[in-house]
Amino acid sequence: MRCPNCSNPLIVIEFDEIETDYCIKCKGIWLDAGELESLLEDSSAKNDLLNSIKLQTESKEKILKCPICNSKMRKVSAGNTETILLDECPNNHGFWFDSGEILSVIILGSIDKNNKVIQILSDMYKNEIKIKVEE
Repeated sequence: MRCPNCSNPLIVIEFDEIETDYCIKCKGIWLDAGELESLLEDSSAKNDLLNSIKLQTESKEKILKCPICNSKMRKVSAGNTETILLDECPNNHGFWFDSGEILSVIILGSIDKNNKVIQILSDMYKNEIKIKVEE
């Protein structure tokens, strides 16, 4: 599978027994349908985050193509207080997260800010983004 952002080959990385596809060049992550829900803890924060995902029609970001079906992905926002712009396959194949966006989304959808996935992602993106993880 190729990166929808830079066309580099994606490598498989496992988070908490969930395989994700990662681009070592642009540091983006592809999650197949259902994998985002699996990475989030079962909580009201998870439900709030998933319910906050809305289509954005005003984005000026580059349109990316789904690495599975090659359809143009749509821009969606996630989060009620802090908005993160993601790319979603219109055929429900999954989501593309630009560098660091996955960490922001996992933090928004989690109660335990010290969980294993957040710690791994924080280490991966520590030099790329400035995210404050509440303790």
